[in-house]
Amino acid sequence: MASVKLTKNELKVQKDALKMYQRYLPTLALKKQQLQTEIYAIRSKAASVREQREELERGFDSWIAVFSERSAFPENAVRVKNIRRGEGNIAGVSIPTYEGADFERGDYDLYETPLWVDTAADHMERALSLDLEAEVLEEQVRLLEAELRVTSQRVNLFEKVKIPETQENIRKISIYLADQQVNAVVRSKISKRKLAARSAQAGERQVAAL
Repeated sequence: MASVKLTKNELKVQKDALKMYQRYLPTLALKKQQLQTEIYAIRSKAASVREQREELERGFDSWIAVFSERSAFPENAVRVKNIRRGEGNIAGVSIPTYEGADFERGDYDLYETPLWVDTAADHMERALSLDLEAEVLEEQVRLLEAELRVTSQRVNLFEKVKIPETQENIRKISIYLADQQVNAVVRSKISKRKLAARSAQAGERQVAAL
């Protein structure tokens, strides 16, 4: 604990600091709780998106297997042309949001490729879109987890360090000032008794002189 001045001014400084810590701590604790809740919800959503992607892939494999023509699907049949992102805010943290994606089809011979290739390309666009959405959700989690670490550190700092330290400083200064006040009263009484004794002695000398 850093040393503090044992003065009335310092006592005021410490009391003001304590009020500030006690005022901000509930806000930080609420932010921590909100971040934890949001992270859990986004993780669940990301897992759901990944599961949809896997189900789509399984269905795609089963469907292609019926025709035994998966090798006929041209490479680069679908490419991501543009990813549309927005921006959101959770507990004061700016996060990216997934608004969709634009795709473009590769060049392939319409006469030499099976009729199902166009349908498969639509299927692939959906799969890629789910992948992109999951990636954005995982980025949101990373950003919120980073903010959660900082917020948790601040909550711990206030709860375990700053508030107890300030309370101890206030106690220490208050005891010192109270002792000083008692000592001042004692000194004042002693001085008064001495003055009274001197006055009495002076009076006795005056009476004796008469």
